[in-house]
Amino acid sequence: MKIICIGRNYSEHAKELNNDVPASPVVFLKPKTALLLKGKDFYHPDFSNDIHYECELVVKICKNGKYIREKFAQKYYDEVTVGIDFTARDLQQQQKEKGLPWEIAKAFDNSAVVGDFIKPDDQEKLKNLVFSLYKNGKEVQLGNVQDMIFTIDKIISYVSQFFSLNTGDLIFTGTPKGVGAIARGDVLEGFLQGEKKFQVIIK
Repeated sequence: MKIICIGRNYSEHAKELNNDVPASPVVFLKPKTALLLKGKDFYHPDFSNDIHYECELVVKICKNGKYIREKFAQKYYDEVTVGIDFTARDLQQQQKEKGLPWEIAKAFDNSAVVGDFIKPDDQEKLKNLVFSLYKNGKEVQLGNVQDMIFTIDKIISYVSQFFSLNTGDLIFTGTPKGVGAIARGDVLEGFLQGEKKFQVIIK
């Protein structure tokens, strides 16, 4: 199982980080060890002073595939949820300034939160999913898949050119605007279609 992540997939988020809006999906990977087990707290790592939450729609791959055409992509997933791509923003910036890869800022242990999955009963509902993140009871992020620069189907088609997709793989599809720092004691809650799918306490 691998975790495939898409960066800068909402134009307003790209702007808030002063990044250009990409012409093709920005792809990076997280290892299996990045998964935060269900019900576990997130312990703020000592190597960063600026960990940010990034709430995202997460898609689970249900069928092995390679070189998947966009029009067939919907056959390769049938479950979605909401998650968090935790990012060590200070390390990411340092790596960027040096022109170095920034996996240490994105792929560290427990940096991927995944909520409870749902199976929409038809593909049309996947085109109008609303998700949100609450921090200490206040909404801080709100996203709709309609606002994605690259659709789920486009992402699957693009990524499968480079990586074979396997059953159980996860795709984090990008975060909307509103990312921000976390602190010990914070409570983060993720919602999909108005239903809570995870809760994480920062320790």
